[in-house]
Amino acid sequence: MSENFSMKNIISIILLFYLNLACLQADTIIEINTTMGDIQIELNPEKAPKTVANFLNYLEIGYYDGMIFHRVIDNFIIQSGSYDANFMIKDTMSPVRSEATNGLENTKGTIAMARMADPHSADSQFFINLNNNSTLNHRARTFSDYGYTVFGKIISGIDIADAIGEVETAEIDGYEDVPVVPVIINTIKILSRDDED
Repeated sequence: MSENFSMKNIISIILLFYLNLACLQADTIIEINTTMGDIQIELNPEKAPKTVANFLNYLEIGYYDGMIFHRVIDNFIIQSGSYDANFMIKDTMSPVRSEATNGLENTKGTIAMARMADPHSADSQFFINLNNNSTLNHRARTFSDYGYTVFGKIISGIDIADAIGEVETAEIDGYEDVPVVPVIINTIKILSRDDED
């Protein structure tokens, strides 16, 4: 992180996290509006409650607005959650503990958390699986085999995800697999949530 959040922001984020954790239901549906079309995803707070609450915290403060898919590998994944079109990075919140042991697998059309080598280092970055990526599933409680937490699945727009995966990419400013023409997330919004009447 380039700078620390203020104490007021930290308290607000903590309150949002526990509010989201307390009221989530099984069919929270979000829409990722991109420059190539819309992708609707059903989140799974029953299997990944902390991960979903963490993701919604970022969503509700508009964190993802204007970010790009910075890592695109056809027939594998499309990844976003850190960089804007100028490769500027935003501050992140505290990492969320991995829920990769939840039984959900990295199959085509699922959304999962990206992370560093530490299984419990995921914060804002996520990826969408464009294939059945069994190598990303939990196999053992070790750094190399812990896997990546799946927390939802595409219910509409898999064709958009596939199209993003097919765009031309190159190495740009030291980053590999970057779309030559940026694919931008305009916004991510909640379409429906069971706790809403």
